[in-house]
Order: sequence, then C-alpha cells, then structure tokens
Amino acid sequence: MRPREFDHDDVLRVAFEQFWRKGVRGTQLSDIARDAGMQRGSLYNAFGSKEALFLAAYERYAHEYLTSLQKVLGTGSLRKRLTAFFDLTIKNFRSGTPPRGCPTTRGLMELSPVEGEGLDENARQAFADLMQRINALLQQTLSDGADRGEFSGDAESAALHIATVTRGLAVLERAFGDEAQLRKVATHTIDLMLGGRGQDRF
Repeated sequence: MRPREFDHDDVLRVAFEQFWRKGVRGTQLSDIARDAGMQRGSLYNAFGSKEALFLAAYERYAHEYLTSLQKVLGTGSLRKRLTAFFDLTIKNFRSGTPPRGCPTTRGLMELSPVEGEGLDENARQAFADLMQRINALLQQTLSDGADRGEFSGDAESAALHIATVTRGLAVLERAFGDEAQLRKVATHTIDLMLGGRGQDRF
C-alpha cells in the first residue's frame, strides 16, 4: 500500500509555526507530524532531521518575509516606506497569541558550538543571509530616497543602523511586550534618519 502523499509546502508551514512558537529545542517531530496529518517517520524520510526541516521551513519563511518587505519598501515617500518597514517588522514580532517574537533572533539564541545540541553553522548562515538581504533592501531604499532628495546620509551605514534597531526591538518585545514602546522607538529612529518630525506616524 503506497503511503499517503503530503503537501510539502503545508508541512513547512506547520513546522515553522511550531518552531516559531516553541523554538527548535522545544519542538518535537511527533507534534509536527500530528499537526500536519502524517507519520513521524515520513518527516525523517523527507527531511532527514529536525534541523534540516527547520532550515527548509525557515527558507520558506524568509522568502515570504522578503517578498512582503519588497512590497512595503516599494511605494511612497522615503518616510512612508520606512514607516511601513517598521510597521511590518513590529507586526511580525507581535503576531500569534501570545506573541511569538522574532524567529531569527530566537533561532540565533539556539545556535550551539556543540554538534547535536542545537542549531549549527548552516542555521547561522541562513539567519545571516536573511539579515544581509534585509540590509540590502534598506540600503537600496535609502539610496533611492537620496536620489529624490529625501535623504542626505550614508545609505550603507543608515541601513545597518536600522537593521540593528530591529534587533533591539526584538529584545524589547520579549522583555516587555509593549507595542507602543516599540513603535515609539521606530518613529524616533526614522526622525533621526530623516531629520525633524514627520507626519507619517505609527
């Protein structure tokens, strides 16, 4: 009897929901298999290990997140674009009940130098790749803004600064869960980048 085929994309979605909510160490393949309606052995056959499944699920998440960022950074004034960037970032951190935080920051906390005790170098590279691509999108957005006369600073340094602020927002969200505080920091960051106080508020 042929085993029932499964939807690869649906399994990755279910898996990432578990990893995002519980962390990689706290997630069991049996729980993913149950929620995906398949056998635990089928997950091993398809992905090889829990870490490999996480990487595949994270790659799917990263693609969707970058697509969303490209959309919000693609229209409007520079201030509107940066406001939309922070809005999407904060909504991402605050999604879920209770809020799940930032999956990249959470994953970085699970990296381990000891083989078999956490996420490895492959995961670190996946996290770094997403952050570099976010930085590149921000840098291009700022460079475009400079061409329109909306920004006069160094686009590369400013992009890195904004990306660094998002890491701090991820920590603040975990520590305090105060969305208003996150938005206040985001607005202040945009004001510092562009000068003055703009009309596009959170």
